Amino acid sequence: MDNLKITIYQGYLFWENTDKNLQNISLRLSGIREKTNLIILPEMFNTGFTMNAETLGEPMDGKTMQWMLKTAQKFDCVVTGSIIIKENGKCYNRLLWVRPNGTHEHYDKRHLFALGKEDHTYTAGTKKLIVELNGWKICPMICYDLRFPVWMRNVNEDYDLLMIVANWPEKRALHWRTLIPARAVENQSYVIGVNRVGHDGNEVYHSGDSTCIDPNGNVVYYKRDEEDVYTFSVIGDEVKKARRALPFLKDADKFKIVD
Repeated sequence: MDNLKITIYQGYLFWENTDKNLQNISLRLSGIREKTNLIILPEMFNTGFTMNAETLGEPMDGKTMQWMLKTAQKFDCVVTGSIIIKENGKCYNRLLWVRPNGTHEHYDKRHLFALGKEDHTYTAGTKKLIVELNGWKICPMICYDLRFPVWMRNVNEDYDLLMIVANWPEKRALHWRTLIPARAVENQSYVIGVNRVGHDGNEVYHSGDSTCIDPNGNVVYYKRDEEDVYTFSVIGDEVKKARRALPFLKDADKFKIVD
């Protein structure tokens, strides 16, 4: 697989203001000066992590999806991040994987954050998503999913890159900084976590701590407290070398989660 250029957006999110967020993200992304294959945005990047789903939720062909399609075409790359989707009378915290050719796939957050009453507002997903990009198999997840290693387990080398988009609060940042390297080492994959910064509408502070960890646990990228748009490469040979030198995954338990 080829090396992959990835751009992360660690940004401040304007509370429940889709128009302002999309305008601000467009402005921030306009500074990208090199070719990228993938732009990753945080969880609920157009609203912040809100339970006001009935008011702020959009259909699949809504304003934010149209913005993602245009942005993917502008940069000729995949754009991903989660938003609130209303569909068939239900609301989902849904990650959208939008390609420049107009096709898209999605992942609905499985583990809903009960402490924040997310489970009272949203419907949980039941299926993983594995997408391919330039020879890479990528598994996108959302925030609270990070705490559940069985759901993220790399059974049969299903993926090479695990990606988590989040609104993870600073008061539990130590957990974030601990769990992401653990997922990289145990799954012998790159792990990228993209978080937001600043206070949300509930006065919860987010310190960002967006990061990329390689399959051996080394830090490729890390940023705290500040907004950042940053492009870096993940190296295909690093995944192959790690698995060849230490073939742990072949000894892992084979299982499926059955609801």
